[in-house]
Amino acid sequence: MGALDSGAEKQRIPILLASSNAGKLREYRELAIGSALELNLLSGFQTYLPFDESAPTFAEIGAGKALHYSRFTKRLILADDSGLVVPALGGAPGVHSARYAGAHATDAENVRKLLHEMEHLEGTDRRARFVCVIAIARQGRVQAVVSDFVEGLIAKEIRGTAGFGYDPIFFSPGIGCTFAEASPQEKNLHSHRGKAFRRALDFLG
Repeated sequence: MGALDSGAEKQRIPILLASSNAGKLREYRELAIGSALELNLLSGFQTYLPFDESAPTFAEIGAGKALHYSRFTKRLILADDSGLVVPALGGAPGVHSARYAGAHATDAENVRKLLHEMEHLEGTDRRARFVCVIAIARQGRVQAVVSDFVEGLIAKEIRGTAGFGYDPIFFSPGIGCTFAEASPQEKNLHSHRGKAFRRALDFLG
């Protein structure tokens, strides 16, 4: 039984995503199909004092973000921090994945920068890992923190049009294509976010 299960009958569990990213919400909703969760974006997310994401690890940022935004609502807050780790680049982009090409960089700009920095790398030097940490909090108290990852390779060119972020250049050996070429079902089965979310479901019930 999950920590939030009512016991006699599983009830709907409203949970708010601490993000303004519609693509991320869509992915989480797909992952939540068949569960008791009702996922929505935190209303007015961009109007709240932003969380300082200067911590050095995904876990610190994910948990800190969940705590920060949980103070603005009585509902459960789900926050994540995820990113791409490339060993050949010393772990970059890492926690700076969303702003790799600058504070207000687009996904396309981040992808172009990474491809440029890796254009001289071959074979196993193109290894990469997608990491996701999910934190759940309510009114200033952390309820759970879970994480997972997926290994892959950085493709030499953009492939596919689905997904978001670095999906068009992250080649998954488990699927045989980039995340942006995969179906939502294939991606959710293999992705870092999908694996971490299934761990979160164990807690949520």
